[in-house]
Amino acid sequence: MVLVSAPDAGGGVGPGWFKALVAAARGAVPDAQCSSLLDCGDNVGAALAAIRAEVEGIVFTGRPDAARRLADIARQHGVHFETKRPADALGLAEDFFASQEDLERRCAEFLG
Repeated sequence: MVLVSAPDAGGGVGPGWFKALVAAARGAVPDAQCSSLLDCGDNVGAALAAIRAEVEGIVFTGRPDAARRLADIARQHGVHFETKRPADALGLAEDFFASQEDLERRCAEFLG
């Protein structure tokens, strides 16, 4: 399973918040196996900040020449680098105020 931030979240919430969120999720379910990706959209600055913070992985959808440079920098820092969001993603943004029961149902339906 891959925990993926909302699109363009790297520029909004930043890598520190995202790392704390992933740590909290892993702490809540220690036996779960997952990786994480912070979506930086086409924001080079957000991608660089995420790499400096050494998040586990990032998604960068900007220009190919910038992507090549960022991928090299990410590799040097041990950060996984993607240029596309995973196709199968469960977005819960519209369910922000949903009950825990509704969220658990949506997750169960998605995971099949």
